[in-house]
Amino acid sequence: MDTTPDISAAVRRLYDTFPFPPDPLSDEPPPGYNWRWSWPDAYNFCTGQKPPKLDIRILDAGCGTGSSTDYLIHLNPEASVTAIDLSSGALKVAQERCRRSGAREADFRHLSIYDAAELEGEFDLINCVGVLHHLPDPIRGIQALAAKLAEGGLMHIFVYAELGRWEIQLMQRAIGLLQGSQKGDYADGVKVGRQIFASLPENNRLVKYEKQRWAGENQRDECFADMYVHPQEIDYNIETLFELIDASGLEFLGFSNPGYWQLERLLGKAPELIERAQGLTERELYRLIELLDTEITHYEFFLGKKPVNKIDWSDDKALLAAIPELSVCIHGWPSQQVFDCNYQLMDLSSAEFEFLQGCNTRTVGEILADVDMGLDEVRSILSKQLILLTPCDRI
Repeated sequence: MDTTPDISAAVRRLYDTFPFPPDPLSDEPPPGYNWRWSWPDAYNFCTGQKPPKLDIRILDAGCGTGSSTDYLIHLNPEASVTAIDLSSGALKVAQERCRRSGAREADFRHLSIYDAAELEGEFDLINCVGVLHHLPDPIRGIQALAAKLAEGGLMHIFVYAELGRWEIQLMQRAIGLLQGSQKGDYADGVKVGRQIFASLPENNRLVKYEKQRWAGENQRDECFADMYVHPQEIDYNIETLFELIDASGLEFLGFSNPGYWQLERLLGKAPELIERAQGLTERELYRLIELLDTEITHYEFFLGKKPVNKIDWSDDKALLAAIPELSVCIHGWPSQQVFDCNYQLMDLSSAEFEFLQGCNTRTVGEILADVDMGLDEVRSILSKQLILLTPCDRI
């Protein structure tokens, strides 16, 4: 028996009752910056170069109340944006959010991800954050989106990880048991959940985890409901995650937090263990890392539809002939102390500062003629997502 319609209806009722995310509406553009929603920066991260075009089509698949849509519109001024969601209530908030922020017109559709085939044409960038894990059939969902991705296009995905959400899973089940026949009454579920947390001893593991990780955002009922009384959730580990990815038929281009997936972060004091790990496959290495650090609550990553043309800039002549541009994710520029794409404070050396000052019009070789810096340092700047490079054959 196919329960998909019943589950989808339950998810729709949740978000009609508690539209999510509950970010406040503003008469200003969205605050801060998320480079994952910027086509030039995302493309540069995945391929090593600035994209050949900026007038692209973007799909926000499962836009909710439009926080991601608002960013996608403002960060990609030359793109056309389509946003779909299962909840009509959330879509109304999304439309009002974008209207008030001054975002240009987006094409909002009341549509399930399963029905993405109804959309016209293909998309260069598909954003699907916090959605697939709430589908009864995530594989069907990701395949529906993959079919709408243009060749050379990117898909940005966010799904839950099971190890860091273990306590959340326990509370979800506890609330469900106490609700009994009232399960599905989401307002009652929030009430029951808050009563449980208020009644448990302060040293209880579930209470400590909630206070440590989520209490701030969960003051809002919308966040509490999304976390603890959601009618449908699938949490992944590395093994099941790559089953989902493989089913999409797309190429895995990397996690968008690569620093987390470095084994040296955990076992740097034991070089003999690092050496042993060299025999592991990439996926086995990822699995080892998550087993050793169980705090991970989600995976955020990029997929691409072949051919995705990548440049690693190992060729010195090609790097010297490329034109570097400053990434818009640098905050505090011009200064030798800036915030990088992840809002981490970064101190630039005098040479790095001089190099960045020379970007946007000259080639790497022309800038280095006046700056005491080597090509490896240029590659380091690129790896920190401070610059975008345009190959000479596109200049």
